[in-house]
Amino acid sequence: MEERENTTEVRDEQDMTDHQEQETMSSHTEAVEAEQETVENTAAEQTIEQLTALAEENNNRYLRAQADFDNFRRRTAKEREELAKYASLKLVEQLVPVLDNFERAIQASGENQDFESFSKGVQMIFRQLSQVLDQEGLQQMNTVGQPFNPEYHQAIMQVESDEYEEGIVVEEVQKGYMLKDKVLRPAMVKVSM
Repeated sequence: MEERENTTEVRDEQDMTDHQEQETMSSHTEAVEAEQETVENTAAEQTIEQLTALAEENNNRYLRAQADFDNFRRRTAKEREELAKYASLKLVEQLVPVLDNFERAIQASGENQDFESFSKGVQMIFRQLSQVLDQEGLQQMNTVGQPFNPEYHQAIMQVESDEYEEGIVVEEVQKGYMLKDKVLRPAMVKVSM
């Protein structure tokens, strides 16, 4: 019996030793796992901090870009307003000398009753005005003898004509003008029928 008791005691001691080793291993494993978890938490926290910093930086860039765009929009709107306000500045500067010449002609006609010199002066002013308008792209339409086109002509009357076929402009009542490639004013015309 004693042997059994010794064997039981040895087994109990072995079981205790095994149990202690398992507890030691278990505690060691838990310590390693805890350490790994701490390392993982630290790495996760660092990653979160980096991503947060990156998100803040991107948000700041976005806000700066939005502010720049708003400033650009305001600046271009102001420039458009000024351009519209002073669009005719160049043309008006060129017309002021023509206006001065008209004043001189009117003044001269009151002082001097010479109709011929007055007429020549007005013709010179007309040429000066025509040159200014030509430089700006104003062109007079040639209408007589052309086929009627409602984009360029405004028919006010139809007349019988032996000289022209049907649908041809026979007379210009009021001149039409083009500004570069756009109709400024259609010509008032009479059309053959």
